[in-house]
Amino acid sequence: MHTLRLSLASVCGAALMTAMALSLMSMPALAAGSDTAAVVAANAQFYIALNKMFTGDAVPMNTVWSHGDDVTYMGPTGDVDVGWNAVLKNWQAQAKLKLGGEVNPIEMHLIVGQDVAIVSDYEQGANTNAKGKTVHVKLRATNMFRKEGGQWKMVGHHTDLLPYLAK
Repeated sequence: MHTLRLSLASVCGAALMTAMALSLMSMPALAAGSDTAAVVAANAQFYIALNKMFTGDAVPMNTVWSHGDDVTYMGPTGDVDVGWNAVLKNWQAQAKLKLGGEVNPIEMHLIVGQDVAIVSDYEQGANTNAKGKTVHVKLRATNMFRKEGGQWKMVGHHTDLLPYLAK
């Protein structure tokens, strides 16, 4: 077995040179990295707004979503809503149910482009059903974002159906 000993100065110098070379060669990659971080943050803000909605407050959805006529929402009720006004109306109706509980994204998979991003994940947690009982949920979800004015806004959300919410 051979042991290689390097001085701290040589390791730091090599790391600095490598970092400088990579930064010069991969400026687009750095931008992509910051977009990925911004999409992760936008997705997290959606789940904060979703959990707030479970308490009866749909207002935070206003800042998370694009207000375009092309946004879509296909949630656990089985409805398909197109356009911001229809999507907001659905969130407000769900907020009135005050389902309580909380869901969080797990097993996230991201695709991040220049202006569009997709996050596939599971929404796992618990809510209250129509009979007032706590129900544990694990739904597949797809969240779509579009960069608008430099910010990532949700333009689509799709989940599995929850039988106790189905219409």
